Amino acid sequence: MRPEVQAFVADGPLPDWDASEEETDRRVRQLEAISRPVTAKEAKALVACFGPDDCYGVAWTLLHLIETGPNPGLTTKPAPDANEWHDRLWRRAVNVGLDPGDLTA
Repeated sequence: MRPEVQAFVADGPLPDWDASEEETDRRVRQLEAISRPVTAKEAKALVACFGPDDCYGVAWTLLHLIETGPNPGLTTKPAPDANEWHDRLWRRAVNVGLDPGDLTA
């Protein structure tokens, strides 16, 4: 896994709307430092970085980054009470025709 991805993942989930502007900007800079496409391993690790809300749109940037990989980073359908971003990522993958049985790659 590339150092830029490791650094982002090490900082944990995205903050919520209560985060400072500096913290949000720092996480945006981290995301921007990750070149596309990501690997399957990187996509899987990045899935754990969704926070409780959209973090002023930063979660969309993370979702689009994950989608540059060869799979959505999820191998099973999220539980009904899962993070909304996991559910959204799963639905988007299925909607474009990915076979859930093939998402383990």
